[in-house]
Amino acid sequence: MAEKIHKTDEEWRQLLTPEQFAIARKKGTERAFTGKYWDFHENGVYLCVCCGNELFSSDTKYDSGCGWPSFYAPLEDSRVENSPDHSYGMIRTEVTCSRCGAHLGHVFEDGPRPTGLRYCMNSASLNFVKKDEMK
Repeated sequence: MAEKIHKTDEEWRQLLTPEQFAIARKKGTERAFTGKYWDFHENGVYLCVCCGNELFSSDTKYDSGCGWPSFYAPLEDSRVENSPDHSYGMIRTEVTCSRCGAHLGHVFEDGPRPTGLRYCMNSASLNFVKKDEMK
């Protein structure tokens, strides 16, 4: 894993759209069924919008019906970090980018085999690179 990235809020604001900043840096969320990747079916890799860390493969993406892009596993466990989230009176597990700390979404234990996990991610926290465009 590459070295951790640390920037001020002002530095992040200069790099991200207002929506990306609100979601990735301030732990927001987009409305269900509105993000650009919830009903997206290209083959490739999903990257952190903030730092470019490769997070998820289209091979593990599936339609969970929740309205956000869902994956049953990250590319490698070390690419994301999980932590307890007790906001809004709920008990959830937040998923962040292990390289820059960007808020990606949450992981739930109601996904398909082989992991049984559903990584429910915000499109605004992700970029996508087609398989044939990868380095």
